[in-house]
Amino acid sequence: MAADADASMEIIYKPIGWVRTPYKDAAPYQPRDVPGKEFYLELFPEYVDGLDELESFRYIYVLFHMHKRRKESLKAHPPWGKAKEVGVFASRSPHRPNAIGLSIVRLISIEGNIINISGIDAFDKSPLLDIKPYIAELDSKEDANYGWVDKYDGRDHLRLHILGIPHKHDADEER
Repeated sequence: MAADADASMEIIYKPIGWVRTPYKDAAPYQPRDVPGKEFYLELFPEYVDGLDELESFRYIYVLFHMHKRRKESLKAHPPWGKAKEVGVFASRSPHRPNAIGLSIVRLISIEGNIINISGIDAFDKSPLLDIKPYIAELDSKEDANYGWVDKYDGRDHLRLHILGIPHKHDADEER
């Protein structure tokens, strides 16, 4: 199959602001709320006009550059999947060919160039690439599934991790 563009071409994005979180050295695998912690997007002033009517949405997509990504790999080992190995595109691993992060977060408020949000799985000062509104009927697919997780032995336990729901592990109960 012939491609219209050269696969080696360089694509350059410029940040439109910063993702601000309490995470300096470690971040969660999925977005989650942390009571008492601040999460917000700090938009550069020249982009503030682009926020017009955004506050009418309850949720937004946040695209960011994963600037602290450790490595690139085409295989992923989900952290809760024991020895399970899947292709990186069948995972939410940060070790991707392009260091683009995507999270859906609750929009709490907008104050000037500051967008207060619920918890996000990004390091502090991650470059913010884009913001898009989450629209219920467009972005929620009734027939969506859990892919390979549906066939996995520990799927119920793994779903708790995927959803960021705190729970006990067998090892915790043995202690």
